[in-house]
Amino acid sequence: MSSRAKPVIAITLLATGLTVVLSVLFWWPAAAATAAEAARLDPVVWKWGLAAAAAATGISTLAAAYAVATVGSAAMGALAEKPELFGRVLVLVGLAEGIAIYGLIISILIINRLI
Repeated sequence: MSSRAKPVIAITLLATGLTVVLSVLFWWPAAAATAAEAARLDPVVWKWGLAAAAAATGISTLAAAYAVATVGSAAMGALAEKPELFGRVLVLVGLAEGIAIYGLIISILIINRLI
């Protein structure tokens, strides 16, 4: 494994772990509320739920930006030498972008539990 790939893997794992921790910590209290209690949910739960949704989206987007920048620059170098690698490189950049989509899905789930 190259030395350039190690920071990307570490940031990806960190962002995924933080997203999972945020979803478990802040989605669980809101999930305990029934539909009748949803109208009078505690403001503290609302505050932490919205903060968790924002943090999940923000952290995953920052991690995806770093991963796409690193993978994209390496992909441009590889394409300059071997243009036939375009399909493989496109898949790798798409996988790096998937981190942001996972964070967005988690934040949508958190907000749906609050509403």
